[in-house]
Amino acid sequence: MSSPPHTDRFWAVVPAGGAGTRLWPVSRAGSPKFLHDLTGSGRSLLQGTTDRLRGLVGERLVVVTGAAHVAAVSEQLPDVPADLLLAEPSPRDSMAAIGLAAAVLERRDPEAVIGSFAADHVITDEEAFADAVHEALEVATSSQRLVTIGIRPTYPATGFGYIQLGPRLPEHRSATRVRQFVEKPDAAKAASYLATGEFRWNAGMFVVRARVLLDLLHRWHPELADGLRAIAGDPDRLESVWPTLEKIAIDHAVAEPAADEGLVAVVPASFDWDDVGDFRSLSNLLPSRDGRMTVVGSDENVVGVDAGGLVLSASGRLVAVVGLEDVVVVETDDALLVASRDRAQDVKQVVEELKRSGRSDLV
Repeated sequence: MSSPPHTDRFWAVVPAGGAGTRLWPVSRAGSPKFLHDLTGSGRSLLQGTTDRLRGLVGERLVVVTGAAHVAAVSEQLPDVPADLLLAEPSPRDSMAAIGLAAAVLERRDPEAVIGSFAADHVITDEEAFADAVHEALEVATSSQRLVTIGIRPTYPATGFGYIQLGPRLPEHRSATRVRQFVEKPDAAKAASYLATGEFRWNAGMFVVRARVLLDLLHRWHPELADGLRAIAGDPDRLESVWPTLEKIAIDHAVAEPAADEGLVAVVPASFDWDDVGDFRSLSNLLPSRDGRMTVVGSDENVVGVDAGGLVLSASGRLVAVVGLEDVVVVETDDALLVASRDRAQDVKQVVEELKRSGRSDLV
C-alpha cells in the first residue's frame, strides 16, 4: 500500500453514527451496522475502516460516536485513547460530529489536517484508496480548499449523491475543482450523469485542514462553528452547548456553498466502494453459494431449494427457503424480515411503523 506524504499532522476522523435502519433487524439503534461484521471478514465495519486507516495515519485517529455506543466502540477499538473517542450526547448530523473532531484537533495543532471517513463503508482496493487519499492530502496541505474523493460510478445509482467535476487543477495529478454537488437523482437523471462522464458518486470523504474547515463553517453557520470551538476549549460545556448546535450535514453546511465559490476540489477515484446501505447492496458485495443464494453467517444454518437471494440467520436457527427468487430473509432472536431485494430500501419503513405502533424496543 502506498503512503500519503510523511506528516505527523494528518489525522483520520471516523464518524460512527446512524442507525442503519435499512439493515433492520440486524442493525438497530442500540447496535448499529458499523458494529457488525456483515461481510464475513471477522472484523466489524468499524474495525475494517480503522484497519484501513491505520496504514495511513498510524495512531492519529479520532472516532466520534453516540454516547450510547462508546462502550461498544471502545471494546472493538481498545487502542483508541479515551480522549480521542469523542461522545455525542445526541445526534446532530455529520457537520457537528466532524466539526467537533476538527475543533479538538485544531487546539492540539492549528495546522492539523483531517481526513473524514465513515465507519460503515466497504473498500476492497486499499492501495487505490491510499493513492486517492495521498493526492487529496497533497491538495489540502498546499491550499485552503476542502477536498473530497469522488467514486467512479459503475451504474446509475439513485441512492447516492453525485459530484460534477470541474476544471483540472494543473499542479496535481488528477484533482479538479468541484462544479457542483447534486442530490440523489431519479433513474433517468442518474443515467444522464453517467453518460457525460463528468460525475462521480459522493462518498462523503473529506480531507481538509481542521482550521480551514471550521473557518469555512463560520462563514455560513457561525454559531455552530463557535459552539464546536467552545466545547473543544472547555469539554465541561459539552452537555450544555451540544443540544443548541444546528443539526445539519457537512455537505449542506460547508461543501455545497464552498463549491459555489470554487473552494472545493475532488480527487476522482476508481476503487470499489459501497456504503452497505441495504440488504441488496450487501448481497452484491458477497459471493453467492451456488450462483443464486448469498448466505451471511453460518452456511450450515441455511437451506435453499430452487431459491435465490440473501439469507442471514443471526440466531443460529435453521432457515429454509423454497421456490423464491430475489428474496431477502433476515432472522434474529426476536424478529424475522422477509422482503424482495428490489424493495430492500423500503425496510426503513418497517422501523418507522414499529416506532408509530409503540414497538421502539424492537428498533
